[in-house]
Amino acid sequence: MDQHTRPTRNRREFLTDAFCGFGGLAFASMASGATTNPLASKEPHYPPKAKSVIFLFMAGGPSHLETFDPRPLLNKLSGQKRPAEFGEAKYQFVEKDAKLLGTQRTFKQYGQSGLWVSDLFPETAKCVDDLAVIRSVHGDMVVHSAAQYQMMTGRILPGFPSMGSWVVYGLGTESQSLPAYVVMPDPGGALEAGQPMYLNGFLPAVYQPAMFRAGKKPVLNLELPSGVDLANRRKTIDLIKRLNEVNPDGEDAEFAARISAYDRAFKMQTEAPDVFDITKETAETQALYGVGSPATDDYGRRLLLARRLVEKGVRFVCVVSGGGADGDKLQWDAHGDIEENHHRMAGKTDKPVAALLTDLKRRGLLDSTLVVWGGEFGRSPEAQSGKGRDHHNLGFTMWMAGGGVKGGQAVGATDAIGLRAVEDPHHFRDVHTTILHQMGLSQHALSFLHQGRRERLTELEGEVIKKIV
Repeated sequence: MDQHTRPTRNRREFLTDAFCGFGGLAFASMASGATTNPLASKEPHYPPKAKSVIFLFMAGGPSHLETFDPRPLLNKLSGQKRPAEFGEAKYQFVEKDAKLLGTQRTFKQYGQSGLWVSDLFPETAKCVDDLAVIRSVHGDMVVHSAAQYQMMTGRILPGFPSMGSWVVYGLGTESQSLPAYVVMPDPGGALEAGQPMYLNGFLPAVYQPAMFRAGKKPVLNLELPSGVDLANRRKTIDLIKRLNEVNPDGEDAEFAARISAYDRAFKMQTEAPDVFDITKETAETQALYGVGSPATDDYGRRLLLARRLVEKGVRFVCVVSGGGADGDKLQWDAHGDIEENHHRMAGKTDKPVAALLTDLKRRGLLDSTLVVWGGEFGRSPEAQSGKGRDHHNLGFTMWMAGGGVKGGQAVGATDAIGLRAVEDPHHFRDVHTTILHQMGLSQHALSFLHQGRRERLTELEGEVIKKIV
């Protein structure tokens, strides 16, 4: 062949053109330049206690003072200025002369463990013996965007991989037909940090999440194109496989990986619609999650889907409660009226969260699924606008359940008014390190060479929260 003569279509172009629809779009990043399947299941650094993570992100910052951290002295001092002995605090909106704000919530002890939970969460309270409540979490930022970045990625700026991406990078996935990492945003809209807080950063694009849509149809384009059925699609894939095997130049790993990607896309078109169809669940299970009830239908649907996904081997699922620009109305961001805001947001999430824990447990999945609950910060002991609370990063509450975590306990503590973590303080980095640890991943070994530097989720500064593992 003349050196200036070019074949009209080479194998790479044929493969690309053969799947210009869903398969090519969904797995293009996986196929480009790959020599092996980067999502193949990988051996952990040591025996894991969990196989999957469900992160329940309470966007906007739920108040520890109204939820899991009763501070009686705060009520006694309500309406007074903060005593000097508690130290200084920097807020975003609270005025210097602001007064302390007591809570109207009622706390009771529940379960054999006797953990304290407010009346906002009567259903979650029934599951307290499975919860490890961390009352001494703290971060570095009081601005939503920076705090959200730090919670999700360990850094206060965009461009770094999320913990979901790190987990999938370290372990791959056990599912051959579903995304390894899924984010289910709130239908209220995008948050201050936007999609970058969930993304893969400098990790290869294959480790980015599948961003599901709000509503009853979380994934589009699962349907085959008009005039194409599954049998024909299967025949096309098999034909490409056979043509690739007739290769006089020997095995081409890149093409093998690409064909494997198309196989995965085909399986998703055949299996994913069934996974997404929660009507296949019993009426009892749907009612357990609050599906069909106006307040809980959306969040209940998403948590039920999260359970179905981890059941099928999905590695990391983030389910967001709260979204949109109007924080007081759409997030846990209760600047104006803490009681109204938290009563409404808890009313949407309490029943579905309890259902998730109950359902995972009765299916034998809680032991292998780590459930994490929390926001980017807590709320201030001081009042804002009379009845609200400002952003607060010095001490707040998160909890974990399942995945080898020792439930029925509270670790750490804030001071008497809930201002600052003073007993066993745990930075976000400790939360990240503990999540990795339960998944069998070492913060030291899990690294990626980026611009000449070994990057890690925790910057090697995290500690496992040993009291709960």
